[in-house]
Amino acid sequence: MKILALEKEVDGVDWSNCDEVLKQEALQVYQLQKSGIIREIYFNQNHCAIIILECESTSVAKNTLNKLPLVKSGLINFEVMELTPYNGFDRIIEKQILL
Repeated sequence: MKILALEKEVDGVDWSNCDEVLKQEALQVYQLQKSGIIREIYFNQNHCAIIILECESTSVAKNTLNKLPLVKSGLINFEVMELTPYNGFDRIIEKQILL
């Protein structure tokens, strides 16, 4: 199952002393990417992570993300949602078949 995770920063975090936890985060994300759980990862214009995961369920994805050092430290959290295939083409394909 494909899962989308959108990072939400916690208000009021002082990032000036977070170098070590950021290194730990990068290492764990790297390991998750190598294992195939994280398929894609990006930053948006606000430097918040956008992650595509491949997991059995959204609960497995949430559990995985909750183990990340930045989440465990209370610095960020994630909004998690299941992605399903787009089926909007059915509206035009069915019309063409009926013509």
